[in-house]
Amino acid sequence: MDHLVTGCIKQNRKAQHDLYERFAPVMHTVCLRYVKDTAEAEDVLLKGFMKVFQNIKNFRKEGSIEGWIRRIIVNEALMYIRRNKTMYLEVDIEEANEAKSIRVDHLVEQDLMHLVQSLPLGYSTVFNLFVIEGYSHKEIAVMLNINEGTSKSQLSRAKQLLRNLILKQDQSINDKNQIG
Repeated sequence: MDHLVTGCIKQNRKAQHDLYERFAPVMHTVCLRYVKDTAEAEDVLLKGFMKVFQNIKNFRKEGSIEGWIRRIIVNEALMYIRRNKTMYLEVDIEEANEAKSIRVDHLVEQDLMHLVQSLPLGYSTVFNLFVIEGYSHKEIAVMLNINEGTSKSQLSRAKQLLRNLILKQDQSINDKNQIG
């Protein structure tokens, strides 16, 4: 991997192509978690990789190149949301109560991703940043220019809505099985 980074720093087109080919599929999935439209997600991906190639000389090799690229892609997706979407983030005075957990091991990854994408934009953004990307509520608050309580509330509401969607989907499957 070091040879690809070195090649990209030297603006070697083959190294840039190889780095893109290596990480684009994973990063496209990251984009789709934030930007629901496939064409828009591809735009975010391309703009993100342009920033990767412009700034790769700043990669300090303190972590993985994949993690460094992911951070750029996530930031690009958040910038896209800020520029193009009105993100609805509710300010909740009291923390929503956590409901019982439910099992989701029967869901395939694509089904779960589709359910997360169906959440309101504010909920899905905070959910992705916290659960998938591993950012703290403090970091999310800074990234989205909200307070920590709003981030926590959005996550709680996202989880509750996801639970409801999963339970509704399970009930629908059970109803179909009983009829058939």
